[in-house]
Amino acid sequence: MPRYALKIEYNGTPFAGWQRQADQPSVQGAIEAALARLEPGPHTIAAAGRTDAGVHATGQVAHADLTKDWDPFRLSEALNYHLKPAPVAIVACARVDDDFHARFSAIERRYLFRLVSRRAPMVLERDTVWQVQNLLDGAAMRAAAAYLVGHHDFTTFRATMCQAKSPVKTLDEITLEDIALPNGTEFRFRLRARSFLHNQVRSIVGTLERVGARSWAPEAVAAALAAKDRSACGPVAPPQGLYLTDVGYPKDPFA
Repeated sequence: MPRYALKIEYNGTPFAGWQRQADQPSVQGAIEAALARLEPGPHTIAAAGRTDAGVHATGQVAHADLTKDWDPFRLSEALNYHLKPAPVAIVACARVDDDFHARFSAIERRYLFRLVSRRAPMVLERDTVWQVQNLLDGAAMRAAAAYLVGHHDFTTFRATMCQAKSPVKTLDEITLEDIALPNGTEFRFRLRARSFLHNQVRSIVGTLERVGARSWAPEAVAAALAAKDRSACGPVAPPQGLYLTDVGYPKDPFA
């Protein structure tokens, strides 16, 4: 059976997350339903990451096995036609080897978190950023983030229901960009690692926001990490500011 890799963009607002659910809309369910319109029978696709309810993606990757030998461009066009009006799009499609696996072949994942500090309510982007009204200190958040880069036990920054076998992960990079707005500031956190724990990014950003608001000193983040205790974490950031932006593989299937 031919295997295809799909690069997927979606707005997670109307979905209960990536993973298919019996009684709620999901991104996986929407794509599998579109596949069923092209080839009869049940379809099961595998993704690089199972994003939570309300989380978005610009570079999610999944793979699907089909019976017909599709031209990748025609397959993506057909899927996009049948995905309407759901806020999901196939932005690239490629034929891949049978041993390619969207999740297990991945060697890197990148996330973006958008945090906006301004008094006036967000209108156009209220479902795609996390807005806070207090002023934030970007330099303090960068100083705190530096403590988290590297190989650590991230028990403090993972959900209690996380199913990962180990809380030990290597966080390769955290960068923070400040973007001046007419009446506020947008902070863009970019995180890179081979893999992430459940709620790790949102837990980190929520904690760093407390540093930016000067409720925590930067050094308190190092102490929270060392505690290896979920109760030492700051508030978990809401999902709407989070985006899965890229998944890396030894060989780029879309090159």
